[in-house]
Amino acid sequence: MRPSLRAAALMLGWLAAAPLAAQVMPEPDAGEVAKTPLRDLNIDGRDIPEVLVAAERDPYATAGLDQCNAIVADIAALDGILGADYDIAEDRGGDRISEGRIGQSVVGSILPFRGILREVTGAAENDRRLRAAYTAGMVRRAFLKGWGLGRGCAYPARPKAAADSR
Repeated sequence: MRPSLRAAALMLGWLAAAPLAAQVMPEPDAGEVAKTPLRDLNIDGRDIPEVLVAAERDPYATAGLDQCNAIVADIAALDGILGADYDIAEDRGGDRISEGRIGQSVVGSILPFRGILREVTGAAENDRRLRAAYTAGMVRRAFLKGWGLGRGCAYPARPKAAADSR
């Protein structure tokens, strides 16, 4: 098996085991909650994953996408960062409130004038850049699925049919 196909197969296997919930930003865990004050002071900023940087640069790039396997590999890389796409994700209903988000809110409320402080230190701008990168990644994934559909590729290089989704 070629290295690119092997990587795609491994990524797809990992995705099959991953929980299926569409998301834009990852849910904060205990470590992220603990880092909230450091992020607010812009001491410990989050790096933007390279796959999202590439998506920001050119979300509609088609170079190297001549075969369906290449499209699958690119989609799998984005799924690894973004979580499951909407065509396979399960709706968890009221998951908008989570322990991680509550924890971040409580820890973040300790700093007085947090909003102003985040703007002055540049932390708010870093968060805006990170959210923009996640949006670019979602746009890139949608484009790739449309590109795969147009080329006659099978799922997952195209959107999953609505009847097959659930």
